Amino acid sequence: MSFGTPHRHYTRTDSTNARARELAAVGAPHGTVVTAAEQTEGRGRQGRTWTAPAGKALLYSALVRPLDPRHMLLPLAVPLAVCEAAEELESGVECGVKWPNDVQVGGRKLAGVLIEARPQDGWAVIGVGLNLAIAPDEFPPRLRETAVSLAAAKADLATAALNRHLASWLDADQEEVLAGWRQRDALRGRQVSWDGGSGVADGVDDRGYLLVIAPGGERISVGAGEVHLTRS
Repeated sequence: MSFGTPHRHYTRTDSTNARARELAAVGAPHGTVVTAAEQTEGRGRQGRTWTAPAGKALLYSALVRPLDPRHMLLPLAVPLAVCEAAEELESGVECGVKWPNDVQVGGRKLAGVLIEARPQDGWAVIGVGLNLAIAPDEFPPRLRETAVSLAAAKADLATAALNRHLASWLDADQEEVLAGWRQRDALRGRQVSWDGGSGVADGVDDRGYLLVIAPGGERISVGAGEVHLTRS
């Protein structure tokens, strides 16, 4: 079966990731995809919410199994697939990636990724929220200066594009993923701060951790689970 089969679509659900986790627990195969026109409890990293008007975003979750060493860089590979899918859907769009999980256009967030892995059970669920046809005034006021949408992409075409690009990037080797990320890195060279310090972003290491040059010149690595990153 090709990646994206089987595919379950909901008019409305709490979370596509929740539905995909349920399918994983009962043995659904690699490449199973869940989409929805509307989510009531969409989530991002660190407990944030993901909101979008009904029918105006790709709300997508996919199952990866079994996990193997290629998937150590899943958090980097998935945003690269999202970038390529978005650029396929709309001519002239150029995407960058902001560590650890945002896809940006012109410094504004176009998409977010949430990966929930169960290594002990050998699977992971990839969650993607991609803005497709949201007018600027349809974003919540707090997001109007920081979010962006594709102009008028359709969810079925977006699903098909993401299926194709995910299938490719999930098979990519470590060096290809790291090279792809470094080419699109939107954070490198920018001042960042987090719970434990601050410095200048300097790319990612071979594990996918953020590299930061501290004020004293020390180069340190921080993991996504360790920090609540803010951009200064």
